[in-house]
Amino acid sequence: MIHQYKVSCIRDNLKLIREFVLTVLKSLTLNEIELNQLVLAVDEVCSNLIIHSHQCNPESSIEIIIQSFPEYILFEIIDQDTDGFDISQYQNPSINKIVKDRRKGGVGLILVHKIMDRVEVVQESSQNIWRLGKQISPR
Repeated sequence: MIHQYKVSCIRDNLKLIREFVLTVLKSLTLNEIELNQLVLAVDEVCSNLIIHSHQCNPESSIEIIIQSFPEYILFEIIDQDTDGFDISQYQNPSINKIVKDRRKGGVGLILVHKIMDRVEVVQESSQNIWRLGKQISPR
């Protein structure tokens, strides 16, 4: 089954995104921890796009597509920002350095990589697509 949701890039819409993802995932056989982890991973990517890539510009939007299969779930987050993020250049920062520097952020993508089995960003025509995949127990 495929579920789609498109929102403008304002911070308040992050709550709506979390509610959408949670509603879709509740139809699957996930335990509470898995459910919350997947919501967190999608929220982290969407937060980065809305806040950092689009600077909370209501004229911009992102689209979330969720596809569920018997043993796999795929999230696609489509972003029209053509500058994009080159995930191949991304290196997880040292947790010790984040703590030492007392940085407030910087751990979102670490969490996404720990939660998801597949994380990739591809550029197709004038958009970037974040693909997050997770193996799940059969229904």
